[in-house]
Amino acid sequence: MTISNQVYFSDFDLKDGASSKEELIGEVCIANISPLERRKRLRFGIVEFVISLIILAVLVVLDVNPLWRLPLLFLFGAAAAGYFQARDKT
Repeated sequence: MTISNQVYFSDFDLKDGASSKEELIGEVCIANISPLERRKRLRFGIVEFVISLIILAVLVVLDVNPLWRLPLLFLFGAAAAGYFQARDKT
């Protein structure tokens, strides 16, 4: 039994007259979500971030075991996702 490690890519040949700089000039980024949805996602990201900071502050002030802070990673991750989705218009 043999395993083949072949990888196939799309055509990177730029010999057909178009350079990569010329292709980048004509590209346009179209927003994937409406401005209202971007505001909602940004608001969600900010609110989630503030809630996460408040919970973190309470856990630190009460001197709770640091392992209880670990689930805050999910809250901070959700906040970052909301913020970056609004920022990148996706």
